[in-house]
Amino acid sequence: MSETVTDDTVPTVTGTLARAGGTRRLELRLPADAADDFPPGEVVRVVVDGSQNHSQLQRNGDGQPVIRGAYATPSLARDPGGATDAFAAWVDDRDLEVGRSVHVDVVAAGFQYGIRAPGESATYEAHEPPSSSLADIANSLEEP
Repeated sequence: MSETVTDDTVPTVTGTLARAGGTRRLELRLPADAADDFPPGEVVRVVVDGSQNHSQLQRNGDGQPVIRGAYATPSLARDPGGATDAFAAWVDDRDLEVGRSVHVDVVAAGFQYGIRAPGESATYEAHEPPSSSLADIANSLEEP
């Protein structure tokens, strides 16, 4: 069962929009002291502009946690290829530029996050992470 939470009832970290390495791809760099809330390699739910998406949490070359895109399914988050990136579209819609701050609401660390621009508020449908045994079964089904 899920409950509704607002951005003022969950922890929030402030990240910075940046370019991923020498590419034109955007990434959201999160503070190093928040690394425990963003475990690398995990595919998580990311709410962007009210829509649920998925992202695979990563680290940049400095070990800083980053979010690089938000995609329709967990498999697209793992291998986005030419998939539509809801995060990039959200940045474009708001005319945000590299170097700008972006808020990340930690709805459930390691499982669900919300992304919003400073000054915006958000309401999320908070979902319970699956039990570890269910997650293990799901992961085993996805392996080739």
